Amino acid sequence: MKAVAVNPGKEGSLHMREISKPAVENIPNGKGVLVKILKVALDGTDKDITKGKYGTSPKEDDFLVIGHEALGVVEDTGYNVDDLKKGDYVVPIVRRPGSSFYDKIDLYDMTTDKTFYERGISKRHGFLTEYFVEEPDYLVRVPENYGKLSVLLEPASIIEKGYEQMMEAQRRMKIWRPQKAIVMGLGPLGLLAAWKLRLEGIEVLGFDRKEKPFKRALLEEIGGKYYASEDTPLSEVCKKEGYADIVIEATGVPNVLVEAAQAVATNGVLMLTSITPGNEKQEVPLSTINMEFVLGNKLMFGTVNSNREHFEMAKKDIGYSKDKFPGWLEKIITHEFSSIEKYEEAMDILMNASQKQAIKVILDNNSN
Repeated sequence: MKAVAVNPGKEGSLHMREISKPAVENIPNGKGVLVKILKVALDGTDKDITKGKYGTSPKEDDFLVIGHEALGVVEDTGYNVDDLKKGDYVVPIVRRPGSSFYDKIDLYDMTTDKTFYERGISKRHGFLTEYFVEEPDYLVRVPENYGKLSVLLEPASIIEKGYEQMMEAQRRMKIWRPQKAIVMGLGPLGLLAAWKLRLEGIEVLGFDRKEKPFKRALLEEIGGKYYASEDTPLSEVCKKEGYADIVIEATGVPNVLVEAAQAVATNGVLMLTSITPGNEKQEVPLSTINMEFVLGNKLMFGTVNSNREHFEMAKKDIGYSKDKFPGWLEKIITHEFSSIEKYEEAMDILMNASQKQAIKVILDNNSN
């Protein structure tokens, strides 16, 4: 069967190849579920893996099948699977357990292992192919009428995790009720963060570096306020609008992280959802940031990946969003391709997202 893969660490190695079709028997004890891929979404992680920045192949191969945001339909199940059946629509979870205590209690997204396992990213093949086989524990059943929105479950689950952990941590404040949030970076994750916050009734100020009218329209449609930091710096907005109870950094740009830290209100939270690549050096007003965080009882934390609980939360919120913001999530999916064989065109769109007005890029698997 066809699969789109890279040779990890090698830029320009993206290619299509033939791999063996899996079977339910590949999973022991009758727990196999054979899933036909329907749709796969690409994101910044896929882009960086394609650029050779990271990604690790399974030990038995020298290639890595990419793609970790997927929707599929169950085609066959092992004799010991009783919670899924043929025809069920499912979204696969990305992270797989390691050996730490957290992994053993199904908090694999909180592993303390230095080695981790993620489908399409690290040591496990991904979903940009025709079929895959999995255990039912790592498949989330979704309503058929969600359609292509189901591919948003994975990125939305990361935001759900961050929101949940923030609210748990802020129980320290007893009566903390966030009113205002700032989201830095309105890529797919930043827009989903704004969406989640608006579902919770929180005022959102969203920032891109440069003015992008199509993103402004998206944010304003759900009641957010849009700013281009190149025209209106964050510091000016904070002086006018006030500091934020919640600041979410979703750019991966070092100087933005520094600015974001200084936009947090007393008793507020800075949530980091992006990874800052490279070895860029920059002056940081550590004394000021340290003093403000200590005297202001502020919290900073990072969130990455998620577990089944957060996928289920995302599923519920997508259903809720159909009533509160009808049609909005569909607009995040800006480009769709009819076949996984169009992977080069899809990746080109992703690599040039700003010029192409791209947010989420999807490939269909239209194989028979």
